[in-house]
Amino acid sequence: MSEEYDPGAPTEYAERVLDTVELIPPGRVMTYGDVAEYLGEGGPRQVGRVMALYGGGVTWWRVVRSDGTLLPGHELSALDAYRAEGTPLRERGPAAEGHIPRVDMRRARWDGGAADLARGGSG
Repeated sequence: MSEEYDPGAPTEYAERVLDTVELIPPGRVMTYGDVAEYLGEGGPRQVGRVMALYGGGVTWWRVVRSDGTLLPGHELSALDAYRAEGTPLRERGPAAEGHIPRVDMRRARWDGGAADLARGGSG
């Protein structure tokens, strides 16, 4: 028997959250609140809970805090993914050398629009 916590099968809400996360184009992000708003139910905390329990199997790095800070404990993995996908980042300047950049929310935030998907998520 495993010592790890098994959350069981995802609820219907959790499945909708995970499906929404998979829609986010490479190089773009949504906040936890954006995902809830897109779904029309729940809130940032509920989305965060779903991501904490089940997000490992989806593009979890594309869901961020509203200020663009990276997921604590997973910064380096997320940063690798952002750089590979060309996600706009805000470097903090030479005085903050060694610090992890944030996602540039003004440029990277995706609103779930179909037009963006049709363009391949680059805009």
